Amino acid sequence: MIQPGNVFKDNLARLPAIDGIERIDLLDGNGTVVARIENQPGKQGSLAVYRYLRQTFGTLDAKAAEHGLAVFAEHTADARNRPGAHPNVDRLFEIAAGAPALRIEVVAAT
Repeated sequence: MIQPGNVFKDNLARLPAIDGIERIDLLDGNGTVVARIENQPGKQGSLAVYRYLRQTFGTLDAKAAEHGLAVFAEHTADARNRPGAHPNVDRLFEIAAGAPALRIEVVAAT
């Protein structure tokens, strides 16, 4: 587990590469996909964080969400000030506040 710093770019550099990943699906307790993070520009940082959270915690529960918020660093503060601007950070806020945990499924590129 990394010790997140105050700069997202620095934290991101310490996470595993996302080569070979097409997307991440987030599933609720019924196995329904409730969100998807594609491997595309503008989403790759979130993809890397969520993959790291899966590798580190196994599931996206409150503990994983709190750690994810620390990894997102300055984006976490921005998301607090601008709800909706960072939906993948907003989701972590919800889970940290008690929303049900989600399963993180990594989908390999074909």
